[in-house]
Amino acid sequence: MKSNNVNKSKRPSLFTFKRKQLCIPYVVFLVLFIIIPILLIVYYAFTDSNGYFTFDSLVGFFSSWTKINVLFVSFYIALLTTIICLLIGYPLAYFLADKKVNKNAVLVTLFIAPMWINFVLRTGATRDLLTWIGISGGEHPYIATLIGMVYNYLPFVILPLYTTMLKLDKSQIEAASDLGANPFQVFYKSILPQSVPGIISAILMTFMPTMSSYVISDTLSEGKITLFGNYIYLDFSNSAWNDGSFMALIMLAIVGISMIIQSRADKAEAKGGNL
Repeated sequence: MKSNNVNKSKRPSLFTFKRKQLCIPYVVFLVLFIIIPILLIVYYAFTDSNGYFTFDSLVGFFSSWTKINVLFVSFYIALLTTIICLLIGYPLAYFLADKKVNKNAVLVTLFIAPMWINFVLRTGATRDLLTWIGISGGEHPYIATLIGMVYNYLPFVILPLYTTMLKLDKSQIEAASDLGANPFQVFYKSILPQSVPGIISAILMTFMPTMSSYVISDTLSEGKITLFGNYIYLDFSNSAWNDGSFMALIMLAIVGISMIIQSRADKAEAKGGNL
């Protein structure tokens, strides 16, 4: 009887799952919503309306001054937004990470709270406020767009910097001060090097979304500023799948480069070294 019970206990059950099977939902999601869409983008980027292989979209992009100009304008707006967000967010993150000032992280929640509001609603409210104070998108499209970008993406700068600031080696900072370093030297040689991974994360979380954004620029500039994301949206809306897909492929390439940089930054942080 005992042997029979032992044999029964060893029989595999239909409801017994292996650990490898837990990744099935992730694999299905990866294939359906990432791999297949990317393959479709690549397909449309290098084919014509009849489905024949061609480089017309590539040639058309690099021979069109309008599209090149959109790329440079997007880069310019994204760069300015990232710099302004860093100039504002870095000291704020350092201030929020100071346990003497912010003991229970309530202030951090106040800065992150606007992210809980719908993105389109925030943009519309920003447009109304700017119009009320005399900075309308029709008269000052670049200023209005920059203000909207900074307002929407500043939390994405504060959060990674704040997380990095919490890990600062306070003993190293105190040792630098005790050895006679002035505040600037303490910041430049101790605080700044330790916060480099957070700075890189903040840049990547701000720069790329700004380039691909189209709601903020379209709403706040009243249609006077066209960013890369706007142009892709317009191509797809006008059924120009091939041209829009090639521009989306360019964005994917930039995102891929950004991910490589982020990966190197994470490895450098783990090893405690430099990039």
